[in-house]
Amino acid sequence: MALIEQLKEEQKLAMKAKDKLRLGTIRLALSAIKQREVDERITLSDDDILAVLTKMVKQRRDSVTQYEAANRQDLADAEKAEIVVLEEFMPQPLSEEEVSALIDKAISDSGAAGMQDMGNVMGVLKPLLQGRADMGKVSGLVRSKLA
Repeated sequence: MALIEQLKEEQKLAMKAKDKLRLGTIRLALSAIKQREVDERITLSDDDILAVLTKMVKQRRDSVTQYEAANRQDLADAEKAEIVVLEEFMPQPLSEEEVSALIDKAISDSGAAGMQDMGNVMGVLKPLLQGRADMGKVSGLVRSKLA
């Protein structure tokens, strides 16, 4: 089932179950997807939808950090709950060993010799890791391996 269809089906189930948190989060995701489709005048593929969901999760993680720094645990908990709902629609995250192996393979495949080749390595990794690993951490790992 396509990711957009899965989101719409889960929206219906959340409505029937009267699960306000889940329904609101799914509606936010569908709204972000629709906004991007309207802005770019395209129909998003599953990979594009995954990128939207990844961005939403990243935004919420940033919010959790800021809320906890400001002693607003109630708001941080709400954001964490939204992260849990969004992550249901994303593929299983890769382990650190799997990510490291993919980085090593990408470095050897692209023939990277130093930091100047980091963009090429990240270009190879991004489609493989989109939604399955934190790209900020991956960037740091690539940087350390190329240095």
